Amino acid sequence: MGAAIFGAARAACRRGWMGVSLAGLTAAAAAQAAPAVPVMEAAPDDHAAVIEVRRLGASPAVRELVRHVVTTGDNEGRPWAVVDKHHTRLFVFDPDGRLAGATPALLGLAKGDFSAPGVGQKAATFVPPEERTTPAGRFISRPGRNLKGEAVVWVEYATAFAIHRLRPAPAHERRAQRLASPTTEDNRISLGCVVVSGAFYDDVVAPMLGSRFGVVYVMPENGANWAALFDRTLLAAL
Repeated sequence: MGAAIFGAARAACRRGWMGVSLAGLTAAAAAQAAPAVPVMEAAPDDHAAVIEVRRLGASPAVRELVRHVVTTGDNEGRPWAVVDKHHTRLFVFDPDGRLAGATPALLGLAKGDFSAPGVGQKAATFVPPEERTTPAGRFISRPGRNLKGEAVVWVEYATAFAIHRLRPAPAHERRAQRLASPTTEDNRISLGCVVVSGAFYDDVVAPMLGSRFGVVYVMPENGANWAALFDRTLLAAL
């Protein structure tokens, strides 16, 4: 499977599909070995978005995903975002593929690409540390509000997975300091959500994703190839 199958699967499930993650994979699909998909370096006709994310130090895998989206129109005319879990960064794009902004982000405390069963119901009480993962996949996001009435972007509502602003937290978590630090090693602290500064949320996330449906691509961190992963999540939804 590759970009061609990815496009076919996307077209086949365009109606009625609201977003899937690794948690929606069948056991057989999850066990299937991911095919090798070459990572392309800069091409003479690269889209401006690819050039811009390369300038910002995006990984080859992120650059290839951005190239795929802007050349195939996989975002279907919606604003979109890429979560790079390896480098704990969020890239946000407008519907035409122009980069609206990029920022460091806090991600789930536990590494992993699945959401634990029932984690969405635990979010309001207590989520065990080992279940605080940021799930990987291709999601249709939607704006909304959490239980406290705070504006958020729901990436996957059923698992309480959202993009939201930095909010008050226990002092020992040092979330503001973690977000401001130049390293990525200390950015794993959230319950699984993608947490950004209040300024970035207001200036970039809210205008792009806070008033309409969008597409959020969360890159895997377990060694899976993103193209194979997104192919499978789409096929599992058919």
